[in-house]
Amino acid sequence: MSANLLELTETNFDSTVATGTVLVDFWATWCGPCRKQTPILEEVATAVGGAAKIGKVDVDASPALAAKFRVMSIPTLIVFKDGKVAQQFVGLQQKEALIQALQG
Repeated sequence: MSANLLELTETNFDSTVATGTVLVDFWATWCGPCRKQTPILEEVATAVGGAAKIGKVDVDASPALAAKFRVMSIPTLIVFKDGKVAQQFVGLQQKEALIQALQG
């Protein structure tokens, strides 16, 4: 995983999303659209810089997190603002939509 994308697990999830704006990508290694989403997230991370954090949750490694947020399809991307869900996307998302969600 790139330096711009945080690997989130049950251990560090709550502390990571508690403050500020965080985009979390729920994904799996076997998911084709998920693999296409990752380079887009890299571009988003570069575009927003320090204004937001971007993390990824492997639903196979952290099924409890996926269940907690009722993730039924992947990729699911959730924007958290100070620990609360602000916006949710299901399916492959484009860079512009994600940047707008983080800046909104």
